[in-house]
Amino acid sequence: MRTTVTVDLGPRSYPIHIGQHLLAELPELLQQADIGRQIMLVTNPNVDALYGQNLASALTQAGYKVTRTLVPDGEQAKTLEQAAALYDAAFAARLDRRSAVLALGGGVVGDLAGFFAATYLRGLPFIQLPTTLLAQVDSSVGGKVAINHPGAKNIIGAFYQPRLVIADLATLTTLPKREISTGLAEVIKYGVIADGEFFVWLEENMSRLGRLEPAALAVAVEKSCRIKAQVVGRDEREQSLRAILNFGHTAGHALEAVTDYAVYRHGEAVAIGMMVAARLAVALGMMDLPQARRLQHLLQMAGLPVTLPEGIAVDSLITAMQHDKKIISGRLTFVLPASFPGHVVLQHITDIALLADVLRASRYEL
Repeated sequence: MRTTVTVDLGPRSYPIHIGQHLLAELPELLQQADIGRQIMLVTNPNVDALYGQNLASALTQAGYKVTRTLVPDGEQAKTLEQAAALYDAAFAARLDRRSAVLALGGGVVGDLAGFFAATYLRGLPFIQLPTTLLAQVDSSVGGKVAINHPGAKNIIGAFYQPRLVIADLATLTTLPKREISTGLAEVIKYGVIADGEFFVWLEENMSRLGRLEPAALAVAVEKSCRIKAQVVGRDEREQSLRAILNFGHTAGHALEAVTDYAVYRHGEAVAIGMMVAARLAVALGMMDLPQARRLQHLLQMAGLPVTLPEGIAVDSLITAMQHDKKIISGRLTFVLPASFPGHVVLQHITDIALLADVLRASRYEL
């Protein structure tokens, strides 16, 4: 059974197909994407070992010419050097403007391959094949593609929408528990920012998601994609509403940067960032303590960290936040819960002493 969610962007609208074993239908689904017969399939060694050869063979049998290109695993792959390696591979393969780039993997592969697709020949057709929960519910949808700078995450990038997203839920069964947890952070985010009923459903069904029950996964992925599609459809380039998707990301991205992207998975850092935002909301009178503890409990049910480690210097975190791409006129901007769950607001934080106090308190559970 397949469910389709549409990202409505007028002539650039595209479908997100969600279901079990959809990669087996890839040649058929590509026929709807208006692409040429030449494909660059970008993936990493781990994902390639599971799916790459079979997909390349199936596409070749369907009449496509496939160039399979591997990039390293992990956030460290999102660099200008790795993008340059993709440019070299594309030049050697003689890709033209109808050649398609297929990103097979998690958020790192999708971000890097999407950045390459957006910038080679001024834009190649781009298709997302996310194989992690985080990528299926978040990074593959909405057209944000980017690479990292040593000082800040995703600061070099573009808005570049895919032609098609195929979320094969069967790929999630190969993931370690930690990767499922990091994806659940983004799922929880959607309940906080836009849908209180979904948040309650997550409280009641988190154990089912942890067991990767197909019916529960289908609900969580579809609901998350629908929320993000609605937000992106109304504010593609993050001029206003789309900023709510950054809940937990101001502190989360800073934590990733100060730990050299080597300690935390993205969702783990965002989970800690969500709790920093919740504590700020409590300090500002926008959220009460029992509500913040409710969020903390759900994150813990998902197997996520909720506190800052003792060894992280508060000053370093604040400096990293001040390099965040969401800075406006030098002011730190946080997405904070209000009318929890289901609603958030953007809040400029000018009281750095208050922020430092909140960060120090974030070393301990509520």
